[in-house]
Amino acid sequence: MTILVSKRKPTTPKKRDGHPPKNESEDEQYKYIKPKSEGEGYALRAVIKYIHVQRSWLSTRKKGGSCEGKGVYVYDLPSKFNRDLLVDCIDMVPWTNMCKFFKNEGFGEAIENLGQGWFRTHQYALEPIFHSRVLKHPCRVYNETQAKIFYVPFYGGFDVLRWHFKNNVSDVVKDRLGIEVLKWLESKESWKRNAGKDHVFVLGKISWDFRRSKLPWGSRFLELQGMKNPTKLLIERHPWEVNDIAIPHPTYFHPKTNYDIASWQVKMMNKPRRNVVSFAGGARPGDPHSIRSTLIEQCTTLADQCRFLNCSNGSCDKPENVIELFQDSEFCLQPSGDSPTRKSVFDSLISGCIPVIFNPYTAYYQYAWHLPEDHRKYSVYISQEDVNKKRVNVVKKLMAKTLSEKEEMRSYIIHQLLPGLVYGDSNAKFHRFRDAFDITFDSLLEKINRLV
Repeated sequence: MTILVSKRKPTTPKKRDGHPPKNESEDEQYKYIKPKSEGEGYALRAVIKYIHVQRSWLSTRKKGGSCEGKGVYVYDLPSKFNRDLLVDCIDMVPWTNMCKFFKNEGFGEAIENLGQGWFRTHQYALEPIFHSRVLKHPCRVYNETQAKIFYVPFYGGFDVLRWHFKNNVSDVVKDRLGIEVLKWLESKESWKRNAGKDHVFVLGKISWDFRRSKLPWGSRFLELQGMKNPTKLLIERHPWEVNDIAIPHPTYFHPKTNYDIASWQVKMMNKPRRNVVSFAGGARPGDPHSIRSTLIEQCTTLADQCRFLNCSNGSCDKPENVIELFQDSEFCLQPSGDSPTRKSVFDSLISGCIPVIFNPYTAYYQYAWHLPEDHRKYSVYISQEDVNKKRVNVVKKLMAKTLSEKEEMRSYIIHQLLPGLVYGDSNAKFHRFRDAFDITFDSLLEKINRLV
């Protein structure tokens, strides 16, 4: 489900915070999407404004240093709001036993044949992964008066997931736990002091799953009045909610040492790429807006240049299949699925495979803290409208890229981006790198220091 414009008319943004990308004019901001109506134009301008505001909070501080003024307080919530939600892992999703994904502090089972630091991590595992890291953070404080950030370990994504595939569950039941955790917080002086502005929630699903309107799933947790002020970290943000921050989907790689990262970087730089293009995914024949069938047709027609891994038959259930495909490929196609973002984008990046983006909401309007403003450094953009109308053959277009273009992009991805896109082991102490958690935590400090 791709949602690009709100049914509520957004407030017209005033002068933008931040600046347009270097050498990019104001008009060129709209080169990805041409608004079809006044309301859509308002929405798009809001997206551009808010993504620049979020980038203004990006911390570029060096790793390490004193914890003075950086204290993070972790609420000791009743277990029904987090750990108890994982107990029903057998029945949470009808087609798989989720219990195996909750091992190793949310990383899942180890994948020994991929080497040190590789796990079968579920795409919705962000909540326990983040929780484990915060509990062991060197700047964690136990006195509320010493805290700059208040972390609320509510596993709202798993609360939503347990009702996703069950019929005849009322909205009252789906909303109950979210309402209860907010009432619990609103009784605390630490919440009242700044009306929740210094509080942080980590929700391991997409924003729309917590903003139920007419759709038959999800909760209305993020529509509650009390949830407007806190910062919400999600794998996919609401485009024009400035306190929704998108952070990377968890990948399968969770390094523990500097060596784990550096050795993987060397391996990916030296890896022979036998496929020019690859696509791991499935067709969406019932979705008239999907470009997947066209991409599959173009890929299979030029099978000597493009390899298709069909996820519809279970081929992608083993992470090894996906990671090995991406390691062997120059470019990885990343069309939208049920929503604009894809975990696969991050799996391809950490494998040194250049992602091909068809919808700017897949990455460009999402991950302001972890991906650079100039998308040309790490990706290729091809309009999904051009693909839908058969104006471009994607495989042939990518075959035309020069060796120097590909090498420059891959080097940037592996050396500059890769460390900041993985969530390290909770006991990791990286001295040379900042991982996705470090970047997120430091940027949260910048954000809250400006707002509180």
